[in-house]
Amino acid sequence: MNIVVCVKQVPDTATERKLRSDDKTLDRDAADGVVNELDEYAVEEALRLKEAHGGEVTVLTMGPGRATETIRKALAMGADKAVHLSDDALHGSDALATSYAMAQTLKKIGFDLVILGSESTDARTGVLAAMLAERLGTPQLTLANKVDVDGTAIAIQRVTDYGFDKVEATLPAVVSVVEKINDPRYPSFKGIMAAKKKKVETLGIADAEIAAELVGLAGAWSEVAEFAAAPPRAAGTIVKDEGDGGTKTADFLASKKFI
Repeated sequence: MNIVVCVKQVPDTATERKLRSDDKTLDRDAADGVVNELDEYAVEEALRLKEAHGGEVTVLTMGPGRATETIRKALAMGADKAVHLSDDALHGSDALATSYAMAQTLKKIGFDLVILGSESTDARTGVLAAMLAERLGTPQLTLANKVDVDGTAIAIQRVTDYGFDKVEATLPAVVSVVEKINDPRYPSFKGIMAAKKKKVETLGIADAEIAAELVGLAGAWSEVAEFAAAPPRAAGTIVKDEGDGGTKTADFLASKKFI
């Protein structure tokens, strides 16, 4: 089974994230880049499916040159090889443009199953899996906390507000997973050393037959019109307990519509 896992390098959520003043896009140089945490669950699930059914796991990422750090971690976890879609023309792509570029790349490299995390910690749109499935003409099985594959049949448990739904489809398909699906493994020293020798193929937009006018800032369907720095946090309210502290606290919470 040919499994492709889409991973993304995102700014470390423990640091301050900023937008660039020139084009209002995320300033990726202002913070350390890390693997999108939710994508680690996707990598782990791909590895478990490979161990159970055989095949190969390919990591696919779209981003600037520094995104190779993210690729290497996924390879150190156990993925077999990677494809890095990197081109200056992709800068500023929104979710729609990104899904187009990724879909074109997936068509080029081939797949039986595409696995993603449920969302990225920078944009938090949670729509890429559905967009990819639409562009690829495959079933989408999203928000999975369990994945079962039997030959060409695939079934998941989709997380819902009331529990879960069972969703079934036939491969090829696109699946997104939630963080409760597994516990991602830590890269071993042996895995880290082996990752340095694994194949990483770098593609530009021409290689993946991506139309330049459909990606980047010019091809984005959405844009940031204005932005401003968040105001400094205001001083907190101190409630002195003079026998009526509970009432004062309740009144304060009610004024803020918390209760």
